[in-house]
Amino acid sequence: MVRKSLRFSARTRWNLAPNRWARVLEEKRRAGVALLDLTESNPTRARLPGPPDILHALASPAAAAYAPDPRGQLRAREAVSADYERRGCLLHPDQVVLTASSSEAYAFLFKLLCDPGDRVLVPRPSYPLFDFLAGLESVEVDSYPLRYDGEWHLSADAARAAIRPRTRAIVVVHPNNPTGSFLKAEEAEAVKDLAARNGIAVVSDEVFADFAFGLDPRRVPTLASDGPCLAFSLGGLSKACGLPQLKLGWIAVSGPAALRADALARLEVVADTYLSVGTPVQEALPSILARRAELHGPIAARVRANRDALARRLDRGSAVSLLHAEGGWSAVLHLPVHAGEEDWAVRLLEEADLVVHPGYFFEFDGEGFVVASLLTPPEALAEGASRILSRVDRA
Repeated sequence: MVRKSLRFSARTRWNLAPNRWARVLEEKRRAGVALLDLTESNPTRARLPGPPDILHALASPAAAAYAPDPRGQLRAREAVSADYERRGCLLHPDQVVLTASSSEAYAFLFKLLCDPGDRVLVPRPSYPLFDFLAGLESVEVDSYPLRYDGEWHLSADAARAAIRPRTRAIVVVHPNNPTGSFLKAEEAEAVKDLAARNGIAVVSDEVFADFAFGLDPRRVPTLASDGPCLAFSLGGLSKACGLPQLKLGWIAVSGPAALRADALARLEVVADTYLSVGTPVQEALPSILARRAELHGPIAARVRANRDALARRLDRGSAVSLLHAEGGWSAVLHLPVHAGEEDWAVRLLEEADLVVHPGYFFEFDGEGFVVASLLTPPEALAEGASRILSRVDRA
């Protein structure tokens, strides 16, 4: 009997071969080397203080009953709506759809907006997950550049030039990961106008929106306000409250009333197909968001203090530059470019047992960029900075 070979989906045809940096990292770990890891972005592993009873709300007796609502329980959506009001945005609970994560939110939105082969625009540099999220929905990714001149800027002209006939959405990340750059009001309005003129939607990833290093009157708190285009703003417990293990995110839908209503009706069907958000976390959400300051405070204090300490450490005639950032959890360092960025990351691994992300993970233009997490315990970040400076000074 002739047997046919099993065929996997082309959507999962990834190149899984480890690059040079990953190979060296794996070799070090297999050898039992004690590595100093400056890439930790999981708040549950970052030795941060937090209220020990925060998970008690998951044990509510109401969580024993299952009465699914495709958009999410009303009380939970009301809590999200109130959280937007804290940022000066009036948002009706019916404009909110709960998801299990921001990754699932992207998946829902790509299903909503795109047919197979359609395209979405994403910023560059930015987090490297977009290719996977879009690819799993049979959607193609194009990028538009963020420019750096001492601070990062989004150019509507550059985004406009990247639009193709099958572009269906433009993604903005507010603040961007890892550059830590927020959209200014002028940029946000330009993006919304660009989207409206081209019949595309705006997807605004705002999971780090509450982690600003200072105030800036030019900045918009959120894109979740009605304007000329259909817009989707993403948030969740993972970053805002440092609770990734609870798996709860949300989509806030705004824009022209007719488009918004149509989008919400279609999103409800998508969400109803999966019903992925657990009852206990929905029941707990109002009490968790009511204690948001307790959860957010230690993380915000850690990243700000680490950022300030790193800036002071590098402001001593060093050849290592700390790029300007307005918020987020990452620090972008620029090292002398006589060695390429992967060479620097590998060299730091090989010579200093130090783990940083090479900048090409995030598609930085040019070489010499490495990225470290500001969630790192302060003593570890200080030691890591010393090791970087020591190796750069020897080069």
